[in-house]
Amino acid sequence: MTERWRLEGKRALVTGGTKGIGLAVATELASLGTEVFIVARKQDDIITVTGNIGSSAGMACDISDKGQREMLVAALKERWDSLDILVNNAGMNIRKPTVDYSDKEYDTIVNTNLRSSWDLCRKLHPLLKRSPQGNIVNISSVAGQTSVRTGVVYGMTKSAMIHMTKYLAAEWAADNIRVNAVAPWYISTPLAGSVLSDKKYREEVIARTPLKKIGDPADVAAAVAFLCMPAASYITGQTINVDGGFTIYGF
Repeated sequence: MTERWRLEGKRALVTGGTKGIGLAVATELASLGTEVFIVARKQDDIITVTGNIGSSAGMACDISDKGQREMLVAALKERWDSLDILVNNAGMNIRKPTVDYSDKEYDTIVNTNLRSSWDLCRKLHPLLKRSPQGNIVNISSVAGQTSVRTGVVYGMTKSAMIHMTKYLAAEWAADNIRVNAVAPWYISTPLAGSVLSDKKYREEVIARTPLKKIGDPADVAAAVAFLCMPAASYITGQTINVDGGFTIYGF
C-alpha cells in the first residue's frame, strides 16, 4: 500500500463518535492508524468506545453548547499542536410538520447540526492550518439536497452545511485545508431506526434506492476516510452522496 492510501500518524476529532456513523468513522480512522479524539454527550459511552478502539481518547461534550465547545477546543489545543482531520458528525432531528415546531426545537436543531460545526471549524482553524494537509469532512445528508419527508429544519441545516463546505473550501485552500462533505441517505443507525421500523415506509425507501438496500455506517465511514487521504488531495469543496443511488430518483 502506498502512502497515498495511508493515514498513519494523523490526528482526528470526530464529534458524535460513540454511535452510528460517528462510531463507524472513528473506528475506520483508528484502523488506518489515526489517533482519534472522540466527542459525545455521555461520558460512559466515551469510556466504552475508547476502550474498544485502539489509539483513541475522548471527552464528554454537548457541542450544541457554546461553553462546552470552548472547553473542547481548549482541551484539544493542550493535547495537540496541530489537527489533521475534523469530522463534524454530531447531529439530531425532530420530525414534525413545519407549523408545529417551537422556537426552542428550532434552536436545538440548528445549534446541534449547524452552529456547532461552523464554530468548531473556525476555532480549530489554527490547528488545522498547522497540519501538512488539514482536512474537514462535514456529515451532511441528502435531506440537504432534496425533500426526504423529514423535518424541514433538519433539511435546512444540512443544506447550509453543504454551502458552508463550499465557502470554507474556497477560503481556506490557501491554508492547505481541504473541506468536503458526505451526504448519506438512510443508514442503519439509531437516528434512523424509529422511522425505518415502519415496514411500509422502509419498503418505500428501498424502492426509491437503486441498490435496493439500507446503507451501513461503514459505507459512510469509508467515504470519509478516503476524503482524508493523500489520494484525495485534489478534492475540495465537494459533497459525496453515499445514498445507494437515491438522488438519481428523489423521493
